Amino acid sequence: MLELRPTCENCNEQLPPESTAAMICTFECTFCAECVETVLHNVCPNCGGGFSPRPIRPKTNWRGDNFLERYPPSKTIKHRAVNAASHEEFSAKLKSIPPEKR
Repeated sequence: MLELRPTCENCNEQLPPESTAAMICTFECTFCAECVETVLHNVCPNCGGGFSPRPIRPKTNWRGDNFLERYPPSKTIKHRAVNAASHEEFSAKLKSIPPEKR
């Protein structure tokens, strides 16, 4: 299941489990929507893939004990600020290619 990482890896903005600003790549690298749009250009600095909104884990035990209290979010912060100049060069060749074709 998803770790639900607590912050943006670039700017360290808090991204609680209910955040609609949390974006993840297929490897679950986690960034805020602002960084994905303005810094990363929808190109993951770690794998080159695109981003999707992170799903929100239910707070309520609707069925089968699959809810936030039983499976809490990660407390591990992975703050690795992206080198803007390096990422600009890396993303230049990828940002015009739709993520599903990378």
